[in-house]
Amino acid sequence: MNAFAPPKFGQKVGMGQSVIRKEDANFITGQGQYTSDVKREGALNAYVLRSPMAHAKITIEDVETARAMPGVALVLTAADLEGHPGLRCAALLEQVDGTQIEPKDIPLLCGDVVRHVGDAIAFVVADTLAQAREAAEAIEVDYDMLDVAIDTEAAMADDAPLVYDDKPNNIAFLWAQGDKDKTEAAMKAADHVTELKLINNRLVCNYMETRACVAEWSDEEDRYTLTTGSQGVHGMRDALANGPLGISPDKLRVITPDVGGGFGTKVFPYREYPLALIAAKRVGKPVKWVGDRTEHFLVDAHGRDNVVTMRMAMDKSGKFLAMDVDLIAAMGAYLHHFGPFIPTLGTTIATGVYDIDTCHFGIRGVYSHTAPTDAYRGAGRPEAIYALERLVDQCARDLGMTPDEIRRVNAIKPEQFPYTTVFNRKYDTGEIVAHMDKCMDAAGWSGFEARAADSAAAGKYRGIGMSTYIEACAFAGSEPAKLELQADGKVQLLIGTQSNGQGHKTAYAQFAAEVLDLDIDSIDVRQGDTDELEAGGGTGGSRSIPLGGVSVKRGSEALAEMIKEVAAEKLEAAVGDLELHEGSVRIVGTDRAMTLADVAAAAAAAADSAGALKAVGEFEQDEATYPNGTHICEVEIDPDTGITEVVGYTIVDDFGATVNPLLLAGQVHGGVVQAIGQCIMERTVYDEDGQLTSASFMDYQMPRAGDFPDFHFETRNVPSTTNALGIKGAGEAGTIGAGPAVMNAVVDALNRGCGLQHIDMPATPHAVWEAIQATK
Repeated sequence: MNAFAPPKFGQKVGMGQSVIRKEDANFITGQGQYTSDVKREGALNAYVLRSPMAHAKITIEDVETARAMPGVALVLTAADLEGHPGLRCAALLEQVDGTQIEPKDIPLLCGDVVRHVGDAIAFVVADTLAQAREAAEAIEVDYDMLDVAIDTEAAMADDAPLVYDDKPNNIAFLWAQGDKDKTEAAMKAADHVTELKLINNRLVCNYMETRACVAEWSDEEDRYTLTTGSQGVHGMRDALANGPLGISPDKLRVITPDVGGGFGTKVFPYREYPLALIAAKRVGKPVKWVGDRTEHFLVDAHGRDNVVTMRMAMDKSGKFLAMDVDLIAAMGAYLHHFGPFIPTLGTTIATGVYDIDTCHFGIRGVYSHTAPTDAYRGAGRPEAIYALERLVDQCARDLGMTPDEIRRVNAIKPEQFPYTTVFNRKYDTGEIVAHMDKCMDAAGWSGFEARAADSAAAGKYRGIGMSTYIEACAFAGSEPAKLELQADGKVQLLIGTQSNGQGHKTAYAQFAAEVLDLDIDSIDVRQGDTDELEAGGGTGGSRSIPLGGVSVKRGSEALAEMIKEVAAEKLEAAVGDLELHEGSVRIVGTDRAMTLADVAAAAAAAADSAGALKAVGEFEQDEATYPNGTHICEVEIDPDTGITEVVGYTIVDDFGATVNPLLLAGQVHGGVVQAIGQCIMERTVYDEDGQLTSASFMDYQMPRAGDFPDFHFETRNVPSTTNALGIKGAGEAGTIGAGPAVMNAVVDALNRGCGLQHIDMPATPHAVWEAIQATK
């Protein structure tokens, strides 16, 4: 198959085939259409005046000078936004005392206090961006600086500055699940208890396309239109309409064109979207805002930032008896859209692939004078599995066991599936030790000691680490797909997920093309417009293909039957005698046929017809899917420089069933790279004044292709019994499995080289070098 050409008739395009991404031709030839490419006649440009202080009382002394400057159409401050509430957290969970979390809304514009660097103060609209920026600089703001709380754990101290006066110790919420008394009793009775404290470092998402929006108001239609990169237009519409705009959702149309990366962080509404819409209505012209990279660092939701202390109770054989987890989760200055939900989501898979029947998991959400946190690829599950798999390796070291040995003792056995965890996750299928063994063989685990000796002879520390992970994704629900036969014989497919680069147009088209026996380019996959589809669940939690793919297949089957029914009348044949073949429908075993274009015409002309042939497919899933697998990483550390090199990486995953091996490998590779970036490169640094000193690519290291070896990736699938096609979600799995594998390898190398048994992420050259020097 030509790598640059889509498959044609006669080439297999269905499930399991490595079909080249059909959308890439536009992207690599510069024909992608992103939000910043959208142009509207007469559009004005917007700029946000942001706080340079992390915590201060503010007074706007003069705004009229800015309003009078050339080209300025509008300047909004908090005083101009009466009737427009802030962005409200959608994850107001029940706390341990039975009360609901009290939200601290994100104000559209701050009126009296700013709580992190980048907090919005004014929204300036002008003919040009330069004019808007110049006017913003002319606004006089008086800052009365206040003390700041930056460090996640230290923010809880009795003497720490408060983000909110009514939140003692900066506690945003207290949440827990499990049996605390039973867990403590097991700890006391155990032969051995291993304890480990870890930091899961804060990350900046850094998708390639920064956020942007184009806002419009129509007097004629009495409604707004927002064009913006998102992970689902319907969720964005509802959050904005029901929140700061205070309108019926049908009064807001949301359009999402091509999206250059999302990773969870583009799910949410942000301040600039309602501000631009409000401004567009007031000035009577479209308003465009495009964020720059510095703004992304400062104000887009950050990821991770946890401090966790874990204890594992064991008997003499290494059998896990109970686990206790105390998690401190940074919320930042406000409770972001799903912020409190993220760490609690991770608790549901806290016991991982292990048979542990006693567990307690407590969470303290903490405010600080930093950017808010929210979902970032994996959303709580990478944090939970990272902590667990690091703890499992430490348990092995404490008991003198090998990493694979302790996992064999504790892994859920095949005959135990379906398995209900202590936190009521219902794992349907899995063969944990089998994929671990396969991964060990592929990684050359048995030959590692010889490689370590070679590295030692060259003055290097070599280490090997593994993680055996499981995650919950593609959660219960559905994602309907609508298909329509077009006049030219092609098929339009509408679905409410949103591609951010995953390859949805290819994957969905594979399902439809296989059922309808069409060229893959004959399937027009459309997403991203609330006017075209009334509802949709968006993209997130690895749900698009497990839910949407099944719906597309079922919708295609329904459309195929409708096509046959129309053709049967014209061909004077029984429906059962017809088959779809290369863009036509024919009587089996004969040359009598009619094209799908002819079928469309016949359907439109029929007296009792509603016109075009339309079908809806919907698969309702009752439980999440549970992809699982083993990652093995091999690293080499130069003790003189602290540089860690990933020299080998092997993955064996169980994704139930594979839709497109090329797309799947891309998702896994990308997830692994993001995790390696967190482990040894990406470091988000706030100084003691709350300034983000790592707010550019000069100071925040991103992973590059040259930083990695070739990845060995294969699957050992055990079909899901939850999903109709046996699929288990795959979009976040690479990130979940990779983090602990990399850091277990780093710790193994340091332990072998200088006796160290712990280091936190990110294991940057400086951090590694300092840790080694401290042992001398």
